[in-house]
Amino acid sequence: MMDKTFSQWKQQCLSKVDLSKKGSVDQDIEHIVTLLNGLEQFFTTSSCSGRIIIIDTAAPGDSDVQKQNCIWLFVSHQKCTADDLVSALDRSSKDAVLKFEPFVLHVQCRKLEDAQLVHSVAINSGFRNSGLTVGKTGKIIMAVRSTHGLEVPLSHEGKLLVGQDYLHFLAQLANQKMEENLRRINRFYQNLQSALTTEKLQLQDPPDTQEPQHTIGQQGTTKEELSKTGVYKRRRRRDHPQADCCDGDGDSDVQELYGPLDLLILGGGDGGTSSPPV
Repeated sequence: MMDKTFSQWKQQCLSKVDLSKKGSVDQDIEHIVTLLNGLEQFFTTSSCSGRIIIIDTAAPGDSDVQKQNCIWLFVSHQKCTADDLVSALDRSSKDAVLKFEPFVLHVQCRKLEDAQLVHSVAINSGFRNSGLTVGKTGKIIMAVRSTHGLEVPLSHEGKLLVGQDYLHFLAQLANQKMEENLRRINRFYQNLQSALTTEKLQLQDPPDTQEPQHTIGQQGTTKEELSKTGVYKRRRRRDHPQADCCDGDGDSDVQELYGPLDLLILGGGDGGTSSPPV
């Protein structure tokens, strides 16, 4: 029954009109979205490859709703120049803010184990703010997120608060973050392909022919080897109370399942649609 429901959700989502500002999947992540949507156990609900933006907003405490009064002065999914920033700020009449927003991807997964696989790939690829939620209707959403964003106020009531040198510095900083963002996107795609291949091979192998799985800390076993071999299979051997997470008939209450367990299995460490895109 759940497989049938998931298929219906997927068909409905992928047949919707893309209502994002751009109206299509960002080019730098189109291969990831295509890969996931081509698999029966996944479909993407929203995504953004990462962007540099300048928005004009109402001052803090303004009685108006800021989002409704937000004016987009500049947006780019690629690198920017200082001249781009200067040109955008010339049109500011409120409080202009420069932001770098890294890659984000939301994937609905058929089973909890499928979401855990994507979560492990995301953590290994540098997206350490990733996590998943399970709704009462059984919807399992995996969010791939990073923490290396940037947000800097630049003007107040239309008056520029910084000099030209600082704008050049911000352009360089935002571009560096965009470069790192693209490197992580490439790692995510490569690691996802590897994990899916490993998963497929493990499902095909009879239980009595599979080689013993190494445990963390065993001599000669590296974190890289774990990420390419037994991590996902060992995760399936853990008991997860899926029924408790999926009971109910609404989506308003979700249960956060961020991964202390996943970080432990992967050894921890430091680190840094169809859509519609956001």
